[in-house]
Amino acid sequence: MPNHIHLLFENIAINGKEMPYVSFMKFTGHQFLHELRKTDLLLESFKVERNSRDYQFWQRNALPIEIFSREICEQKLDYIHHNPLQSHWSLVDDPNDYEFSSCSFYEKDDDRFNWLTDYRDIF
Repeated sequence: MPNHIHLLFENIAINGKEMPYVSFMKFTGHQFLHELRKTDLLLESFKVERNSRDYQFWQRNALPIEIFSREICEQKLDYIHHNPLQSHWSLVDDPNDYEFSSCSFYEKDDDRFNWLTDYRDIF
């Protein structure tokens, strides 16, 4: 999607007292800032007037959902895979064609995301 992401991830190790999604947002925010400072592209569009930060890359109201069963995992994964096809996005006609999706990993054994873990190996 042009303005947001959906992802499923597993918390393998505790990272202090933070919730896993907070650690993800903090780490990626620092990475974004580092990269954008090198290129100076778009950095000003993330500028905010806050005491706690100068730039903000993620919305503060992330919607984390704990995945506690294979059924819920498959429901969320199906939603993620079909999201690019929704009429307001119309990014692709086939979910396997969306460049940033794991759909082809599951349906076509595509290994371009060779770092992915198949959810069926977990549930």
